[in-house]
Amino acid sequence: MSALLTCLGLVAALAGCSGGSDAVATGGTFEFVSPGGKTDIYYDPPSSRGTIGKLAGPDLMTAGKTASVQDYLGKVVVLNLWGQWCGPCRAESPALEKVYAATKDSGVAFLGINVRDPQQDKAQDFVVDNKVEYPSIYDPSMRTLLALGGNFPTSVIPTTLILDRQHRVAAVFLRPLLADDLQPIVHKIASEEAQ
Repeated sequence: MSALLTCLGLVAALAGCSGGSDAVATGGTFEFVSPGGKTDIYYDPPSSRGTIGKLAGPDLMTAGKTASVQDYLGKVVVLNLWGQWCGPCRAESPALEKVYAATKDSGVAFLGINVRDPQQDKAQDFVVDNKVEYPSIYDPSMRTLLALGGNFPTSVIPTTLILDRQHRVAAVFLRPLLADDLQPIVHKIASEEAQ
């Protein structure tokens, strides 16, 4: 009986989270698809990539400042969704920082999106303790993620998206990354000709 109640509760929760017309980003053409449940998804050729909607929010470390993908016009942007409460986020932090340091002078920017952290000071401590040099948007309610479209899986943390120089989605990783996973893909996308 308790298994049936648990199952019914899960079905009700999923139905309640299915979204409606208010959960669709405007201005973007990106439609998330994960064929066969893949966790590493590549969008090629570049001409077939969709753009995200406007993604901006409060800077995690600086009160009154806004961080935005638009701050990086003409650059490849690596977006990383993370939370200080997330063990895999802690594990991948050094790898992300390593790739950031290796690619920032070649037209690549990193932007974190801190999610589900109701205590901003704890998220700030994570940044300081892990020596994260790139900025993050502070988004405990995950509202900025509406820019990724209504079908994007907001329950998967960490997630990393790579936007090409036109800010089209080139790759999505629904798992923690190693530097060896990320760096070759970032280099490949950064070396693409405008298409």
